[in-house]
Amino acid sequence: MLAVVVAVSGAGAYEEGAAADGGTLSGVVRFSGTPPTLEPLRVNKNRDICGDQKVSEALVLGAERGVRGSVVTIEGISRGKKPSGEAVLDNHGCLFVPHVVGVMAGGRARIRNSDAMLHNTHGLHGGRTVFNLALPVQDQIVDITRRLSKPGVVRILCDAHPHMFAWMVVHDSPYIAVTDERGAYRMDQVPPGAYKVSMWHEGFRAKGADKDGRPVHDEPVTVTKDVVIPARGVVKIDFELK
Repeated sequence: MLAVVVAVSGAGAYEEGAAADGGTLSGVVRFSGTPPTLEPLRVNKNRDICGDQKVSEALVLGAERGVRGSVVTIEGISRGKKPSGEAVLDNHGCLFVPHVVGVMAGGRARIRNSDAMLHNTHGLHGGRTVFNLALPVQDQIVDITRRLSKPGVVRILCDAHPHMFAWMVVHDSPYIAVTDERGAYRMDQVPPGAYKVSMWHEGFRAKGADKDGRPVHDEPVTVTKDVVIPARGVVKIDFELK
């Protein structure tokens, strides 16, 4: 079978290849301790449409304290399964939906505006603007695939609505998963081997607001563990956030 090489700027290249002996990695991210009470986000523009406030999504807990919106990645895989699907970040109901998006560098990614108002979606990687897109028309869609060429965490803001924020985590392979409402994740077709697996969460303890009224939280949390994936094996790795 002819291999397909996907270039990743600054991180080498990922090569698509057979993963017939691949294993499965799954698990749950759970919150430990007493979760903080997050204040609602005050809306200061277009309140006739957006309402006066929105619930903060910086920390969302589900059943058995599963943490939604954590990102789990397997590090160091240079050859494996074919990337599938696309990432879509929607300006919907005066929020970014989903609040956290995972995407492979160079993978298909788009921004959509489902609201009948102007949204300006601004992505920053380490303080540097990656994209800054005005979407004034309802149902407008803009492709950002080529702008996500480097792995890392992109902070997403709406320049028109300071209460809106989200995250896009860009990884150097398709072995990336965002936890669901139960805090669960799953990745299949993992080539057998020993790896580092990391859990990232955006940070959730409130630190006030910046000069524009945007909410500020503490630094993101990253936890890394060792894992060995046997051929056709199933491995469970859970993480704790506290």
